[in-house]
Amino acid sequence: QGNEAQHRKAKKQHRCVNLKNKSARSLPTDLPPLSATMALVNVVNMVVLDNPTAFGNPFQFEITFECLQELEDDLEWKVVYVGSAEDSKQDQVLDEILVGPVPVGVNKFVLQSDPPDPKTIPSKDVLGVTVVLVTCSYREKEFIRVGYYVNNEYSGEFDPETGPPEPLDMSKVVRTILADKPRVTRFTINWVSNDKEGDPQDVQPKDESMAVEDGGARQEGDAMATDE
Repeated sequence: QGNEAQHRKAKKQHRCVNLKNKSARSLPTDLPPLSATMALVNVVNMVVLDNPTAFGNPFQFEITFECLQELEDDLEWKVVYVGSAEDSKQDQVLDEILVGPVPVGVNKFVLQSDPPDPKTIPSKDVLGVTVVLVTCSYREKEFIRVGYYVNNEYSGEFDPETGPPEPLDMSKVVRTILADKPRVTRFTINWVSNDKEGDPQDVQPKDESMAVEDGGARQEGDAMATDE
């Protein structure tokens, strides 16, 4: 039986399974002291599940990450839906989940969140292209953010000249995540200090060389590792 990390949130119990036989690299039993800013957690794969799907279905991401050294605190994963490109106040935090304790090695779990509430989204922004973000933080310091474009289309019949009916029948809205085109932004943080202030490595989002595996973002060489 492999080690397991508890994936905890109020009213939810999930598990993060340690894949002992599928390590991304050979891990020595006694790691030497690491740099305080060296990334101790690297996301090696993220697969979008149940895609395309109905707007009202949960978001599901199968996440594989590698932990290089035992962590004193939990990892915080968050799913954020951008309700309007013009107003950040319309962003909806769909879920915030703590994962821990995290075993050293490669771990996998499914991050599932509720869909966004369409009633709080401006009517003109319900359909069309927007963004969903998956972030991970340690001690309240974000160290990785993966963004996907999301396209919401009305599947029912309507007159192209007048557009879909209003109010929308949300049961006929289909959500498609562009899973093969993720945008990854990394942040350099101090993994040792309890100081909650982190310095972003990339102030602006940066497109990175990504490989695609089963509809997800996969690490290609050191493409997702923190630059020195």
